Amino acid sequence: MSGRAGETPERPPGLTLVPHEGKPYCFDPGTLCLELTATGGPGAFARWEVLHEPSHLVTWAGRSRLPDGLDLTVSAAQLERVRALRDAVFLLAAGRAHGRPLEPAHLDVVNAAAAGPPLVARIEPGGTRSWAPGATGAQLLSTIARDAIDLFTGPFADRIRECGAHDCHLLFVDTSRPGRRRWCAMEHCGNREKVRAHRARHAPAKP
Repeated sequence: MSGRAGETPERPPGLTLVPHEGKPYCFDPGTLCLELTATGGPGAFARWEVLHEPSHLVTWAGRSRLPDGLDLTVSAAQLERVRALRDAVFLLAAGRAHGRPLEPAHLDVVNAAAAGPPLVARIEPGGTRSWAPGATGAQLLSTIARDAIDLFTGPFADRIRECGAHDCHLLFVDTSRPGRRRWCAMEHCGNREKVRAHRARHAPAKP
């Protein structure tokens, strides 16, 4: 449904990702905390790191599912804490996707991050929503951690998935009614797998 005249339309949820093939696609992991896991990760996933400096985290926040208008200031130390939280959430979500128990050490990182004050929303006289001024990376950290707690303790805790493509490890929440989502995005990995399966079916038989 379109908004009333003069209103700014809401952005659809999801991040625009650009794979090495170069064709952008929309990836909606379903939650804020899993949007963060698309920025890199621990161990071998560090090669995908995009949060190299505080300004990169500010850019990510502006593209995330958080409402627009956040005036965010991030320090180098806060960036490091957000990256540590991201790695913990990544490992917790990957473990859940593969049926492994939640690791206490990773939960400690999430719980410590959630203990601080979160981002503060406001209501304006016209009934619109805005952010309180002076938002910090520490508040963003707490907001993401609280979102992770909601995910891992909520009704979709058993619907955390890893993309079914053999070379994709993006994590998402399957909120579809039948619970059969397999791909990070049908337009990306889903189509690639369809093409791969089609070629396999029509490949000449080996002598």
